[in-house]
Amino acid sequence: MGDDLYGVISRAVMEGEDEEAARVAGEALEAGLPPIEIMQRGAVDGIRKLGEMWKANEVFLPEVILAADAFKAAMAVVQPHLAEGEGLSKGKKIVLGVVPGDVHDLGKSIVIAMWASAGFEVIDLGIDVPLERFVAAVREHRPAILGLGAYMTTTMLRMRDVIAELEKEGLRDSVKVMVGGVPTSQEFADQLGADAWGKDAMDALDKALAL
Repeated sequence: MGDDLYGVISRAVMEGEDEEAARVAGEALEAGLPPIEIMQRGAVDGIRKLGEMWKANEVFLPEVILAADAFKAAMAVVQPHLAEGEGLSKGKKIVLGVVPGDVHDLGKSIVIAMWASAGFEVIDLGIDVPLERFVAAVREHRPAILGLGAYMTTTMLRMRDVIAELEKEGLRDSVKVMVGGVPTSQEFADQLGADAWGKDAMDALDKALAL
């Protein structure tokens, strides 16, 4: 029965069925299945498979966004039942935010879901994040990685300002900086002095694990 429920949760996440994912996650808990297994073999399995399909151009962005929402719905049910140290926060921290002047966050929730599925604790600063808030978050949370998102050519240069502010405050050497967003590129990341560039959510996951 356990394998069946895990599979149903995984498929519900892949298909973006958030209510189904949450409902079956609850059934799995009631059936006495280990919460850590429900997370790994159900929710995480689904978001990873969907991510691989997206990387292979087999699904489109709206489907990935729905899957990310279904993943979060299932995890909202399971997370309170995980033993301390078993949850998605057991790994290193990542602070993530969209640079000042940019209010677009398409894809950010997908990246967050991918990172969370790998065990990172993700602190989401949101959109249009002031420079000082990035600096304060790095100082407060001491993350392994700072993720900077930009979705317009007019705002992507603000990433340079964030890195400069980190250097000014003596924090640059304490954190790896990853940049991403539609107008960005590896060449741009190199020009900024960033440590990595995420082409898409799956690439961002691979790069984060490598860092």
